[in-house]
Amino acid sequence: MLPKFGMLSQVVELIENKERFAITTHVRPDGDGIGSSLGLRWLLSSLGKQAEVIVRDDIPNSYMSLPGADEIRKIEEIDSDYDAVFVMECSDMDRPGIKGLADQHVVNIDHHATCQHFGDINWIDPTASAVGEMIYNLCKAIGGRVSTEIAECVYMAIVTDTGSFHFPNTTVRTLKVASELVKAGANPSEISESVYNSYSWSRLALMQSVIATMKRDRSGRIAWMRQTIEMVEQAGAVDGDNAGFVNMPLTASEVVASFYMREVEDGAYRVSLRSKGSINVARVAERFEGGGHKNAAGCRVTGDWDELEAKIVEFLKDEIESCVEVEEQLTAPELSLA
Repeated sequence: MLPKFGMLSQVVELIENKERFAITTHVRPDGDGIGSSLGLRWLLSSLGKQAEVIVRDDIPNSYMSLPGADEIRKIEEIDSDYDAVFVMECSDMDRPGIKGLADQHVVNIDHHATCQHFGDINWIDPTASAVGEMIYNLCKAIGGRVSTEIAECVYMAIVTDTGSFHFPNTTVRTLKVASELVKAGANPSEISESVYNSYSWSRLALMQSVIATMKRDRSGRIAWMRQTIEMVEQAGAVDGDNAGFVNMPLTASEVVASFYMREVEDGAYRVSLRSKGSINVARVAERFEGGGHKNAAGCRVTGDWDELEAKIVEFLKDEIESCVEVEEQLTAPELSLA
C-alpha cells in the first residue's frame, strides 16, 4: 500500500488542476457513500469546480434530507465528459454498477483495507472511521472552508458508519472531527432523527419477517438471519429498507458475531457480517472473495443456501476460537524459571 499522505497530495493536485468532476458510490448507497459524495461535491463547488453526484440506485429516504441530495443524478451509464470521476467507498470498479466508468480517469477513495487499488489515483486510509472523515481531511488539506453543507453531509457519513459512535472504528480523531463539524453547523439531533426515526412501514414489515428467521449456533455466540426475495415483495420494501438489520443479533450480550444472507436471485446471496471486539469477520469475507473491516465485512456467494450458511458458521467458529486462543496466550501468567 502506498503512503496515504502521498495519495492525498495526488488528490489535491488533481483538484487544483482540473475543472469538471463526477462523484459516485456503490450500489444500494449507505450513509457514508452518500454523505461523503455530497460532502465532496460541496467542497469542489466551493473551489469553483463543476461537480455532480451520480449513482445507479435510488437514495434511501434517510439521506434525502442532506443538502444537495435532490440533485443527485441516477444513471446506468456515463453520459457526460469529466476530467475525473471520484469513486467513494467501493471495493472494486464494479461496485458502483455504472457502465463506462472504467474508461474514465478514476480517483478511488476508501477506508477499507481490503479495497482493490483500481483507480488511476488511490487514496486508501484504513485508519479513518469513514470516507466522510477523509473528505474532512481533504477539505483541510486543500485549504477549503468547512461550510454548513459540507458539515452536515460529512457528519451523516461519520455517524452512520460508526453506528452513532459506538462501533470500534470510533477514534479520538473521529470525535474531534465530529466536534468540528458541529461547530461548522451540523445538527446532531436533526441528523440522527433523519437516520433513525424516518423509517417506512415497509422497513418494519420486512424487519418482522427477517427477525422471524433468526438462529444461533449451539454456543450462542454466532447468530444469523435470512431475507428472501419473497419477503421483500410482500413487505413492499425497497433498497435501503434493510439497513442495519445485521447488527440486531449483536445487541444480545452473548452474541459476538452475526451475519445476514439476502437472496438476490435464485442461488445467489449477499452476505453482511458483523462482530464485536477482536473477532475479525473480514477474514471470513475474504474466504468468499469479499472484504471489509475487522468488525464489518461482506461478500457475495452462490450455491445451496443451507450449505453456504453452514460454511459461514464454521468459518466464524474458527475465527472466534483462534481469537480466544490468542487472548488466552496473552493473558496467561508467566511461569517462573526459579
